[in-house]
Amino acid sequence: MTLQFSAVTRRGRITIVTLSRPEVMNALHSDAHFELHQVFNDFAVDPEQWVAIVTGAGDKAFCAGNDLKWQAAGGRRGWDSSGFAGLTARFDCDKPIIAAVNGVAMGGGFEAALACDLIIAAENAVFALPEPRVGLAALAGGLHRLPRQIGQKRAMGMILTGRSVTAREGYELGFVNEVAPEGEALAAAERWAQTICRNSPMSIRASKQAIQKGSMVSLQEAIADQRDYPAVRAMVASQDYIEGPKAFADKRPPRWVGK
Repeated sequence: MTLQFSAVTRRGRITIVTLSRPEVMNALHSDAHFELHQVFNDFAVDPEQWVAIVTGAGDKAFCAGNDLKWQAAGGRRGWDSSGFAGLTARFDCDKPIIAAVNGVAMGGGFEAALACDLIIAAENAVFALPEPRVGLAALAGGLHRLPRQIGQKRAMGMILTGRSVTAREGYELGFVNEVAPEGEALAAAERWAQTICRNSPMSIRASKQAIQKGSMVSLQEAIADQRDYPAVRAMVASQDYIEGPKAFADKRPPRWVGK
């Protein structure tokens, strides 16, 4: 697939997806959404790729959200089943996805970051859901993910005012995992990804899926049903499930195969 609005780099087991519309601060339109839908589909089914990182081109923005100028000029608005940036409605990917936020993350851009499993933010990163200021609402998941991640009152404080939040405040609120020096968000995200890749990918996928599915039901139901989750069943049936304890007993590093 020829990419026009993004770039994909693979470094070992890690896929780096760069939103690439720097002329509009990586704001996204329909064609970009459809392209990213396929990019993340390809990552999800590639057995050689274990962790993805999404970041923005340039040093000013991760993603400024929906391309309002393009929409105002008559551009059609819409995205595929996976949602904004191919991420906000992607509920079936059990591989970790990390947002390396290197600048502005506004509206849909913030929603895409919230849809990731970790957010690593540069010191100059700025987050907001400013949709009410332009007569819109953060319906790509932001209205639901932010309260779940930081609590309703804190989320209401951001959503109802549309105010901007720095990387440091995002860390204090709890939706940012690490604040990196300006220009080093991607490097820090790669460090997190490499650490994740030291673990069994089967265990990582089982863990992510159990968290996702378990969060939608009661604690009692989650614990009762977790062994029937597809990724958990795959982990128990995998070579890695045998290799881990064996490597521990042999006092050597495990050799994960991801199956």
